[in-house]
Amino acid sequence: MSKHQIEPLFQLIKSMTKSEKRNFKLYANRIGGGKESKFIQVFDSIDKMETYKEELIMKRAKDIKLAQLPNLKAHLYKQLLTSLRLTQVNHDITISIREQIDHAKVLYNKGLYQQSLRMLEKSKVLAEKYERKLLQLEIVEFEKLIESQYITKSMETRADEITAESEGLNLEMGGTIYFSNMSIRLYALYLKVGYARNDKDLLMVREFFNANIRSVDMTKLSFYERLYLYQSYVWYYLIIQDFLMCYKYAQKWVDLFQMNPDMITSQCDLYLKALNNVLVALFYTNHLSKFKKNLKILKNLEDAEQVKANSNLCILQQQFSFIHQINRYFMEGQFRAGTSIVPKIEAFIEANKYSLDKHRNLVFYYKIACLYFGCGEYREAIKYLNRIIEEKDTSLRTDIHCFARILNLISHYELEHTDHLDYQIRSTYRFLVKMEDLQEVQKYILRFIRRLSGISPDQLKKEFIKSRHDLMQWVNDPFEKRAFLYLDLISWLDSKIEKRPVQDVIMEKARKNK
Repeated sequence: MSKHQIEPLFQLIKSMTKSEKRNFKLYANRIGGGKESKFIQVFDSIDKMETYKEELIMKRAKDIKLAQLPNLKAHLYKQLLTSLRLTQVNHDITISIREQIDHAKVLYNKGLYQQSLRMLEKSKVLAEKYERKLLQLEIVEFEKLIESQYITKSMETRADEITAESEGLNLEMGGTIYFSNMSIRLYALYLKVGYARNDKDLLMVREFFNANIRSVDMTKLSFYERLYLYQSYVWYYLIIQDFLMCYKYAQKWVDLFQMNPDMITSQCDLYLKALNNVLVALFYTNHLSKFKKNLKILKNLEDAEQVKANSNLCILQQQFSFIHQINRYFMEGQFRAGTSIVPKIEAFIEANKYSLDKHRNLVFYYKIACLYFGCGEYREAIKYLNRIIEEKDTSLRTDIHCFARILNLISHYELEHTDHLDYQIRSTYRFLVKMEDLQEVQKYILRFIRRLSGISPDQLKKEFIKSRHDLMQWVNDPFEKRAFLYLDLISWLDSKIEKRPVQDVIMEKARKNK
């Protein structure tokens, strides 16, 4: 991951597809003029760079002076956004509606009130169809302004209609904003700490949720009110590790879209996230048949027109698809086969290095490390775990940072790196204390690994059996069980006791569960 601040113009150009760059060139050439030819030179120079360096721009674009560069960059940035807006107007309903509102404003400024009202009516139909309530409210408020300038015989009845419409939208928007605020706050809490670690975490999230959840009549809620309410339930049950209830509300989230197919087209990002959360819940409840069915739905969206036309949707679809393909390998115990997908994920991360956030990369690295650990390739596992351990910012997904260090310890033990094991154990212990994530399972694992280095080979099996028995007491503990969501410690111990690969143990369990 890049450590330096990325130049916004460089980042924007690198995010563009070949067709978007081609369209920009066509758009820019239509503008013409000497100044424009210079900003195209800047574009061409940056497009060829691997890392942003202004001295390379000055070297390649010889007729540009250093003093001109800031203005040229600002002009280029604006023209790029204008070009991208034109290419996306037919693929993004929000941009399309806003374009019509802008056209209505132009007509209003020309004093063509009737034409402006007709344009607004057309845009309002679209806003209503696709549940764009904020835009709908903006249109209604604009209509009020025009009606106050343009007097007709129907003014009295029209005033009543438009006032009622405005009041209704205000009321509905209040509910939507309320539930969306609740949803984003719960999601932020999940990103910070992951699953509830103790009574303090559980009490905090329950008090927040119960204090803010409203008793509502679902039949009277709008699409977005229901959407954000379902989201809130999903984040809440995910944090407290009630995965059956998490699945229930994630499925309601998906069903909401499938009952409103137009919204899949216009809000595909939220539909993708709904499918992602259904798959997360099915993974943790180990329901393989439903998992496969939903994974197929997710993968098929790769060919959807709205996904192919939108870089953000394309990244989300691929990201979720890769994560859940790995999860499927976990569920089936196919760790060796799962490593075949790693080069594709690496290529995906590299191709989208300016778009993917750190959180997504952490998840990828941890899951890849687990794949290699599962098939006994401990050096490869350590390589990916080190990418997490070397990340300086540990404020995001502290759970992954903590369990990466524990899995790293076990991997070093498997490689018989006993010389530095004691130091690593102390370092991991200090990190867990610092992160306030030192629970009974983690403490037991650290003591267990420290003991192993001093046990004679003929006594190892007995120690593994004892440790398995000890750990089983926490498998269903409300807080301690989260350790087993990150590390399948029981299967690893079974593999040591039975002296066979861990993936064979998990594969056998998968066949029995099936």
